[in-house]
Parts: sequence; structure tokens; C-alpha cells
Amino acid sequence: MAKQPAATELETFPNPAPNRDYEIVIEAPEFTCVCPKTGHPDFATLTLTYTPDKLCLELKAWKLYIQSWRNVGIFHEAVTNTIADDLITALKPRKLALTGAFHAHGGITTSVTVEYQGKKAAR
Repeated sequence: MAKQPAATELETFPNPAPNRDYEIVIEAPEFTCVCPKTGHPDFATLTLTYTPDKLCLELKAWKLYIQSWRNVGIFHEAVTNTIADDLITALKPRKLALTGAFHAHGGITTSVTVEYQGKKAAR
């Protein structure tokens, strides 16, 4: 099993409108990890929706972070929760939801959604 990516690989930049609540939605339709049971690749679309506080996610770093999971043997539930934890640690968002919509294996699809409610904006 390959080493899991580190949360420090997620780069951020200052939120240009920290006094306003707004939502950012990022889709990554080419996420890949490996099934720890079969060794076959698992494909998913990751949809990240978050309300930034002081930081926003830098997209090139996000792409590289996602690609680093390609050879990691991990269950859908674990990878979605781990990625959400890494995003929460890096961004400290006001609100975050991450959905991993995994492609069919044997006619069965899996979607895993993690939700996080952080602090509200100080006005």
C-alpha cells in the first residue's frame, strides 16, 4: 500500500472577501485510488463545496494532491473522510462538504458525503 498524501501538500491563498459568506464549488471528475480488496482502480468524481473563512484552496495544488491518491489502497469511506479532514485542516473553512461519487463496480455505485460546519463570519 502506498503512503497517503500529506495535508501539507494542500496550498492556500488569502480569501479576497473574508467578510462575506460565499460558496466555492470545485469538481474533480478524474479522482482515482485503489480498492484494497481487489487491487483494481476505483474512479470517482469529487465535488468540494466550501465557504471560505480566511483561506481559499489553490487549484493546481488541489489537482496534484488528488493525483497523489492514484496508487493508494483505501476504501471509499476512508478516502473521502481523510481528504475532508485534510481540507478542513488546511482551509479552516466556515463550512465544507465533500462528496465522492464512485463509479460502478459490479453494477453498484457508492457516494460518500462528508459535511463540516465551522465558525460563522465575524461581522
